[in-house]
Amino acid sequence: MNTVTRSHAPKISSRLNLGEVLRMLVNDGHIDKVQAEKLYKDRKKDSSNLHPIVVIAEQKWKDLKPPHKSLSVEQLSHFIAHHAKVDFYHIDPLKLDFSSAAQVMSKAYAERLKIMPISVKGDTATIATADPFHVEWIADLERVLNLKIKLVMANPLEINRYLPEIYNLATSINQANLAKAGQIVGVQNFEQLIELGKDKNLDANEQHVVNIVDWLLKYAFEQRASDIHLEPRRNVGTMRFRIDGVLHQVYQLPSNIMNAITSRIKLLGRMDMVEKRRPQDGRIKTLSGDGTEIELRLSTMPTAFGEKLVMRVFTPDVIVQDFLQLGFSKKQAELWAQWTKAPNGIILVTGPTGSGKTTTLYSTLKQLATPEVNVSTVEDPIEMIEPAFNQMQVTQNIGLGFAEGIRTLMRQDPDIIMVGEIRDQATADMAIQAALTGHLVLSTLHTNDAPSAVTRLLDLGVPSYLIHSSILGIMGQRLVRTLCQACKVPTELTDDEWKSVTYPFRANKPTTAMKAVGCLECRNTGYRGRSGIYEMLTFSNKIRKLITPDTDLAVLRNLAYQEGMQPLLLNGAEKIAAGLTTVEEVLKVAPPIEQ
Repeated sequence: MNTVTRSHAPKISSRLNLGEVLRMLVNDGHIDKVQAEKLYKDRKKDSSNLHPIVVIAEQKWKDLKPPHKSLSVEQLSHFIAHHAKVDFYHIDPLKLDFSSAAQVMSKAYAERLKIMPISVKGDTATIATADPFHVEWIADLERVLNLKIKLVMANPLEINRYLPEIYNLATSINQANLAKAGQIVGVQNFEQLIELGKDKNLDANEQHVVNIVDWLLKYAFEQRASDIHLEPRRNVGTMRFRIDGVLHQVYQLPSNIMNAITSRIKLLGRMDMVEKRRPQDGRIKTLSGDGTEIELRLSTMPTAFGEKLVMRVFTPDVIVQDFLQLGFSKKQAELWAQWTKAPNGIILVTGPTGSGKTTTLYSTLKQLATPEVNVSTVEDPIEMIEPAFNQMQVTQNIGLGFAEGIRTLMRQDPDIIMVGEIRDQATADMAIQAALTGHLVLSTLHTNDAPSAVTRLLDLGVPSYLIHSSILGIMGQRLVRTLCQACKVPTELTDDEWKSVTYPFRANKPTTAMKAVGCLECRNTGYRGRSGIYEMLTFSNKIRKLITPDTDLAVLRNLAYQEGMQPLLLNGAEKIAAGLTTVEEVLKVAPPIEQ
């Protein structure tokens, strides 16, 4: 077959075809000639109109050159880009400037040539193509636009997917902009610029706003965002996603569109759309693209430039049954199981906001909630609706606080009670009473580490004798980002780096650790996902004897270390040694070891 077996440099026709791509791969030693010829003959009369790269990727061939990776669409796209001497561009939907890109050319023109506008900066328009050898159209487009064209190669599947979305979203944004042009966005905006005579009523049900909200949620779910922030500014609204604990700016939209989006989401969350002066809470249940149920907890806050909206995303896999998946070591999981199997007493989980306390408690309750027991919770707010529990929401304006909630639960024949947070003496007293009367109570406290929870309870006014007669154990926790499995590489730790996470404990330094690099799978951050680090304080007889009205925290902490409590930094060091995270991540979240 001449198409594949030519040994000289290929002469590319105006359109990339299967034979030419196969010939380039054979000539460069990536695939076997016999396999290539067979595929060419099999697909010669194929009228499916699939891109040749996609056809080859479907074969799942291994690259004959080291490291012998599978020839994926992404890898083959890089290969073609190299041959065409153009840059490869990974299309990230969260970094596209939809409005300006869609103005470069019409949708019909882009679809006919199978090209996709990416951005316009200065006098240069960047355009992605899946066929970088077909360039006859560039001169005409440069003349029409009066811009230079920078051609980049992109994954053909990404172009097919995002090309219609660019134009659909740009249309929605433009229509929303026209409809809301110059709109006064509400009396809560202290810094608004009023254009007189242009006041229009906001209709959050208009289809273009619905499209923008649907797109926003879809991409937030795809990017594994845990929180979505919609933040009004003077002239624009900023959209940010929190991914693996770090906020990423995603888009900036005109203020009027951001307000329309906020109103649409408030409508979905059954919140008061007219009230913009006071904070509100709401909740939405929806489905992701693959049909998974996702719950969103909404919170609004009035700011100088309008209403700020934060959506916290809860997916069912947040409630993990296996504690090893949460980051517990085998020993820690066994100790936690021992605590939670006790018939009565209090178990406290401590740590700052966003340290995974709720996930730990929900996962525990999910495991404990068998048909033989009554599991009841009192929360502010209910983080995630779970049918296996009886969940009560704190409502302060009718006098239903945590303490009143626990008092109510005590009359509901509970076996296990979860209290969202111990904030005051009344709640602490009721939780202890519940524990002393034969119930297992789980709750959270905001303290720096596990031993500090004892002094916090004393500060709240809880008598020391009630603390050592009711508490089973206290666990402090944090979340660290875990290294991306696809791109992490070995590195040598310096003595100072290792000492910073293990001082004053003399732990053996690992021969190698891992460091973050960054790739497409982790959005070039080097990290993907998070894992918990924990310290667990068991209330032994010696520890109980130290709990007095004048407890010395340093003495208590040192005794806990002597009895085997592993501090957060040292637990983080184990994860560094195992190649799961980095020194920087552990030092960022774990408090220093105090003597």
